[in-house]
Amino acid sequence: MPQTYRIDCLQYANWSPKIFDQMREGGLDAVHVTIAYHEDFRATAANIADWNLRFQRHSDLIFKGRTGDDVRRARETGRTAIFLGLQTPAPIEADIGLVEILHDLGVRFMQLSYNNQSLLATGCYEADDPGITRMGRQVIKEMNRTGLVVDMSHSADRSTLEAIEISDRPIAITHANPSAWHPAKRNKSDDVLRALAQSGGMLGFSLYPHHLKGGSDCTLDDFCEMVARTADLMGPEHIGIGSDLCQDQPDSVVEWMRVGRWTREMDYGEGSASAAGFPPQPEWFRDNRDFANLETGLRRVGFSDENISGVIGGNWLRFYDESFGPAT
Repeated sequence: MPQTYRIDCLQYANWSPKIFDQMREGGLDAVHVTIAYHEDFRATAANIADWNLRFQRHSDLIFKGRTGDDVRRARETGRTAIFLGLQTPAPIEADIGLVEILHDLGVRFMQLSYNNQSLLATGCYEADDPGITRMGRQVIKEMNRTGLVVDMSHSADRSTLEAIEISDRPIAITHANPSAWHPAKRNKSDDVLRALAQSGGMLGFSLYPHHLKGGSDCTLDDFCEMVARTADLMGPEHIGIGSDLCQDQPDSVVEWMRVGRWTREMDYGEGSASAAGFPPQPEWFRDNRDFANLETGLRRVGFSDENISGVIGGNWLRFYDESFGPAT
């Protein structure tokens, strides 16, 4: 079997030495972590400072990733490279100059919208989607120039298709599944997935129960059969894992994700009043130690060793190599 790197391209856990140890037990070479949902630049800088302290205190387990070569260095040194990302454009406020500053600070992914309309694009919960804004077009160009990846995981379809067309570099949907499999607002249409693949972009499959057919009861075989169908649609080189794992978080955090400071009313997002908190993970993917179960499931539905290696991390590594540096 070819050398298999393990990369999870989206998590937002309640970070602790326990979780970093579990990353090592699960053989995770790299994890893309969310550092902002609604925060402005100053609050995001404070979150980066918190991560820098974690890197200092737990340098035997984790370090800040900036390039694809850091994934290889993580494998060589028995650690996990942590790549920083934003699920919102709020940290750039209304200042395009902050794109490069955030990239200099180590940020490698930025969503153009998080559920709602932003200054750049439309979120998937809005009734109308007018597409990428004037500022959004300029920010995409600047993100392309610096090596900050455009992420459209929480964006509406027209905005996503326009971002794919406008961007000179392939974009990512780091954590979502096909809506044809499970029609959650956050999942993506076949039209979006085809356009993403044709442009060289990447999809990370989500293991968050609200994005799974059957929710927390989704089986490993159902999930892996969906991955196989998506590989047929997009090509196996354009897919990976973006688990959206929110391990050990209190329910107050999912309320912050949904509500932030933009409303005084409760918004349940993908949940409901009767199920307002974090849903339990499927029993086959409780935390990073279960990553190997994905390889087992993919093999069971007919994936070759080469394609398993790509889905588990090789495809993301290629994308990291091509995406995180300045445009040439």
